[in-house]
Amino acid sequence: MLTLSGSRPSFCDGVRRRNFLKVGALGLGGFGLADLLRLRGEAGTSANIPKSVILICLPGGPSHVDMYDMKPNAPVEYRGEFRPIPTNLPGLEICEHMPLQATIADKLAVVRNLTFTQGDHQMQEVYTAFPAAPNAPFLSPPIRPAVGSIISKLRSGQRSLLPNYISLGGSDFYNVAAAEVPMYLGPAHAPFEPKGEVVGNLELKKEVGLSRLGDRQSLRRTFDQLRHDLDATNQLEAVDYYNAKAVDMLTSPAVRNAFDLEQESPETRALYGPDTKFKLYYQAGHTWHASRFLLARRLAEAGVPFITLTEGGWDDHGKVNDASPAGNVFERLREKLPVYDRSIYALITDLYQRGLDKDVAVVVWGEFGRTPRINFAGGRDHWPRAGFALFSGGGFRTGQVIGQTDARAERPTGKAYNPQNVFATLYHFLGIDPDQSTYRHPSGRPLHLLDDTDRITELA
Repeated sequence: MLTLSGSRPSFCDGVRRRNFLKVGALGLGGFGLADLLRLRGEAGTSANIPKSVILICLPGGPSHVDMYDMKPNAPVEYRGEFRPIPTNLPGLEICEHMPLQATIADKLAVVRNLTFTQGDHQMQEVYTAFPAAPNAPFLSPPIRPAVGSIISKLRSGQRSLLPNYISLGGSDFYNVAAAEVPMYLGPAHAPFEPKGEVVGNLELKKEVGLSRLGDRQSLRRTFDQLRHDLDATNQLEAVDYYNAKAVDMLTSPAVRNAFDLEQESPETRALYGPDTKFKLYYQAGHTWHASRFLLARRLAEAGVPFITLTEGGWDDHGKVNDASPAGNVFERLREKLPVYDRSIYALITDLYQRGLDKDVAVVVWGEFGRTPRINFAGGRDHWPRAGFALFSGGGFRTGQVIGQTDARAERPTGKAYNPQNVFATLYHFLGIDPDQSTYRHPSGRPLHLLDDTDRITELA
């Protein structure tokens, strides 16, 4: 991931002889903002469609049977400790610890018949639509680029100062970072991840004012003229163009404002609530970042096509061995579900109030569900045979439950959907036809975006 961090200074373009231009930080190992813009400019052109997807991942495997597919009539070792509550959508009941979502169920579509291929915590299906190769070791490289990288590639001609693919919190989780990769599409299409003091990094350094920036650019051009005289290919003219775009981004109030939560009203910030540090241990998800949900809305409103948001730790097996973290699945969900509920409620309410519900699609899911039968430690284990996806916005038909599972939430009854159907739905929303669109493998052969291009028809 390309990470923007206020605590880690770097240079604008990563070229040592250009170190006069210290206007901000964007890069990874010397790969600079100008390089990023240049590579994106070389990748092609496409239509500018002002629609955005916010893909929210709950890594570890959220429990479908304790959240959106409760079975109150099942035996106690299946139904667990929680009770369902009614929502404003007749026929839909959800967990008692999600009362805020119960008030906006008419703005939700709950997909209950979702199945996955992988039974471990590799995140390829969630981010690439394709499972890992058969018998591949854990954390093996994906077989396809991340969907966000593909969208970035297809939209690379879109003249926007903001990146096409932004990841919020993905690198906090090692397995997510391993899946959110552009592979052979190149670093220009890696997810851009703002971290730390974002706005500070998008401003000029305090010691470099606009006038001094101009002087330093003039000095740089003087040195570059020596190379221009020798360069018969005019490649340096293209370099100058992308350095100019880099300066535009770093000096653009619109770009800074997109990342600046201080631009929001106190009422809106209060709607999302504060970040919360959990008492129990949840690996990288020990703190719930409500602020990321607000930032995701701001970035979508600014026109970023694909935004991923990774939050919380949902691998709730219970105390199965001495190394297991404390708390059974119900103790842990009692802590997480209220803040999760508030964040989902705030994001969806905010989008609808701003009239963005047709232009911004939200999907919430994890890499699988949890075992309907509670284990000996009071937890639930990995269960790819059934899970859920939550949709909102996007002009979708909300206020419905799609599909169902059997009496113990073990398997879908009737038709089942898979992650490729989720992404087919999102591609179509973004104006991308997965039956027609392709990108090239390094071998030169064209690759279709998906193997299964059927959409979730009930959402249309």
